[in-house]
Amino acid sequence: MSTPESSRPVHVAQISFFCDPAQRLPEQLLEAWPSLVDVAEAAAGAGPRVSVIQACTHTSTVVRNGIAYHFMPFGRMATGRTDEDPLRALLTTLSPDVAHVQGLGFVHDVLALSALAPRLPILLQDHADRPPRPWRRRSWRLALAAVEAVSFSSRAQADPFRRAGLLGKNTQVFEIPECPSRFSPSDQAAARAATGLDGDPCLLWVGHLDRNKDPQTVLAGVSQAARRLPQLRLWCCYGTAPLLSSVQRQIARDPLLTPRVRLLGRVPHGRIEQLMRAADIFVLGSHREGSGYSLIEALACGLPPVVTDIPSFRTLTDNGAAGALWPCGDSGALAVALESIAAKPRSALRAAARAHFEQVLSFDAVGRKLCAAYRQLLEKDRCPHGARGSLL
Repeated sequence: MSTPESSRPVHVAQISFFCDPAQRLPEQLLEAWPSLVDVAEAAAGAGPRVSVIQACTHTSTVVRNGIAYHFMPFGRMATGRTDEDPLRALLTTLSPDVAHVQGLGFVHDVLALSALAPRLPILLQDHADRPPRPWRRRSWRLALAAVEAVSFSSRAQADPFRRAGLLGKNTQVFEIPECPSRFSPSDQAAARAATGLDGDPCLLWVGHLDRNKDPQTVLAGVSQAARRLPQLRLWCCYGTAPLLSSVQRQIARDPLLTPRVRLLGRVPHGRIEQLMRAADIFVLGSHREGSGYSLIEALACGLPPVVTDIPSFRTLTDNGAAGALWPCGDSGALAVALESIAAKPRSALRAAARAHFEQVLSFDAVGRKLCAAYRQLLEKDRCPHGARGSLL
């Protein structure tokens, strides 16, 4: 693979080995997976040339805003082919300087990629991956030893992988948000009129109704806060909902919740932006997140968050400076946090949330972090490769 010259931008290949189970067409995937486009455009906006290579049952190249998206079967999808590996052929044509691979779990594909292009520096980006069971760790160690760097939304998320002996001492760890957001603030009164949201404060939940998001604890905290905030309202948007029946029973049994909680169900993504513009506080009870897309979107809208004190949320909110944090599973602490945020000037909170987004989570901010990571990998790649992938 080529070594970039100072006269031209870094060329990065953003690669995803995940294949859509629904086998949608490339144009459909670009609409259904906005992060595929957003991460590419964020990086390109900071200077690098970006090519996207996406595993797909259909073969097509789509160019948008100067970025080429190459869809084709490769990796495990190409098993059994008798002709040349399509990924090898494309990499030879593109000759990128850096590979940015989405996800940590495609270990066999990463090993194959490293064998295809042994001089190509590889950055893996975490997407809520967990260290594997002990009997699967050997292949993970081999794959992570073959890459130069891993990025997490929070550096603390690398700790479980270090404890499992999966990250080498020479493997760089970058702290980069998973994705920026195109959401933006707007007039709150107009948004309330358009959405019908009310409440003082008006709380918004955007997340699945499952054990990880822990809606029961959030409802218990809202119930406690309602004793001191009688005009409080909670509006809930959700996709999958394995705990829906339990949530409905909890609301029906609690006279403080019954008139104050509205379950909106699945809501189109565009309407989420309007709801976030209309609300006063974003609330979520997650025990674990790779990043937190809905939290990033809330901050983009200037919606102050009151979310759990987990590594990714801690980093995304600057340790709670842009909102408030509360311990997982502690409904009393949530109630206190809601009361505290509700007592502060709303306009100042919204301005601070958006300012934090601009500084840390916007397209420009994420692009700068990606570009800096790519350049650091190239600087490291100019050193001898003998230390590459040494394990702790």
